[in-house]
Amino acid sequence: MKRFPAVLAVALLALPAHAEPVAFGLFGDTPYNHWEREHLPDLIAEMDGENLAFVVHDGDIKSGSGVCSDEALQSVLAVFKKSATPLVYVPGDNEWTDCHRKSNGGYDPLERLGKLREWFFPDDLALGQRPLKLQRQSKDPAFAKYRENVRWEAGGALFVGLNAPGSDNNFEGTQRSGGPVAEFIERGAANKAWLAQAFALARSRKLAGIMIVIQGNPGFHAANVGNAGSGYRDFLTQLREETLGFAGHVVLVHGDTHHHRIDQPLEDPVTKETVKNFTRVETIGSPFFGWVRGTADATDPQVFRFSPRFWKTRQQAN
Repeated sequence: MKRFPAVLAVALLALPAHAEPVAFGLFGDTPYNHWEREHLPDLIAEMDGENLAFVVHDGDIKSGSGVCSDEALQSVLAVFKKSATPLVYVPGDNEWTDCHRKSNGGYDPLERLGKLREWFFPDDLALGQRPLKLQRQSKDPAFAKYRENVRWEAGGALFVGLNAPGSDNNFEGTQRSGGPVAEFIERGAANKAWLAQAFALARSRKLAGIMIVIQGNPGFHAANVGNAGSGYRDFLTQLREETLGFAGHVVLVHGDTHHHRIDQPLEDPVTKETVKNFTRVETIGSPFFGWVRGTADATDPQVFRFSPRFWKTRQQAN
C-alpha cells in the first residue's frame, strides 16, 4: 500500500486537461412518506443552489411497504426531471426486487425493472434540466438491456453506477429456493464486466480516483469474517481485488440500511489490514432527511471528500 502515493504523484502529472475539481451531491432512501415526498423538491432545490456538477440518487424512491404503481414511480421521476442539476439515478430494491410483496401491489419485479429502464433511462443523458452525457453499458450489444449501468468522468475521477440493490442483490428472486435465479446470474455477469471495464479505463486514463454507486449494502463486516451474503460475495471479491490493484482512491457509495457513515471497512484478506485507498459512504436515509456533499479533486491526496447536510424532519422535531 505504501507505493500508492508515489504512483499517484506520477498519475497526477498526466491528468486529463479537463480535470478541474468538481462538487456533487449524494442522496437516497427517500421519499418514504408524505412529508419526504412533499419536501423532495426543496431538497433538490437546495442542491441546485450549491453549483454542483451533478447529483446521484442511490435508490429507493419509495418505502418498502409502498405500492409499486406506475403513479408512484412517475411521481418521483417528474421531480427528478425538474432538477436544475444533472441527476443520475441508480435503482433500489423498493422499486423493483421487492415489488412482488402483497403490500407493494404484487407486481412482477422484472416487469417493474423494465419500466424503470424505459422511464428513467430513455437516452444517454442524466435526468434534470442541464445535460450530462453518460456512457451506458447498453451500448454493448452483449449487455443491451442494462441501461441503468452507467459511467462518466469528472474532476479527474471516474463515476460508475451499478444495479446491485438490497434484498441480497435479488440472489433468490421471488423463489426463495436457496439458489441464484437467472436474473441475478445474468445481471451479475453484466455488473462484473462493467466494473472491470471501469477500473481498466481509470488506469488507462491515469485517473486519480473511481467512485462506484450501488443501492444495496454489501455487508463489509460480514465479508471480513467470511460471511458475506451470497448476493454480494462476487462483487466484494472483485471490488477488493480491483482496489488493491489501483493506484488511486476508490469510493463505494450505497444506501439501503439507512445509517449514514463514512468509513474504511474493506480489509486485505491476507494481511487483515484496512485497505487505505478505499472509503465507503452510506447516504442519509429515511426517517432522516438530507444529502451528502462530495468533492473530487485530483490534486488532493485524498481525492474525494464528503460532508453530510442533514435536515430536521417532522419526526425528529417531535
